[in-house]
Amino acid sequence: MALEWVVLGYAAAAEAVMIILLTLPGLSSLRKGLIAVTTNLLKPFLSIVPFCLFLLADIYWKYETRPSCESVNCSPSEHLRHQKSIMKSQRNALLIAAALVFYWILYSVTKLVVRVDQLNQRIEKLKNKE
Repeated sequence: MALEWVVLGYAAAAEAVMIILLTLPGLSSLRKGLIAVTTNLLKPFLSIVPFCLFLLADIYWKYETRPSCESVNCSPSEHLRHQKSIMKSQRNALLIAAALVFYWILYSVTKLVVRVDQLNQRIEKLKNKE
């Protein structure tokens, strides 16, 4: 089960890197290429949403079927294993939230950058007509 978390982590990292590159000032020479790459990757990255929902359902199922360790009959090793399981679930839920938020930010930033470029082109056309 660790492979899907690695894939989700890499996807979230790729989204974060694209957001950073799109928002950094001074990269105007690379901006058109970055916009083209990002807009072409938005549709494949949309598959992250159902993937995250599947992983969230997996976390919920594991939470519901997890044996509880709240009584005094619980040994220290069982208690430690229970706490580790809870920590892993929380970490994975945070990774899911980060991947979804990064996708939404990447979509919004790309849309805004494309719109700004279109407006700049219209301004240039209007200046050239005058």
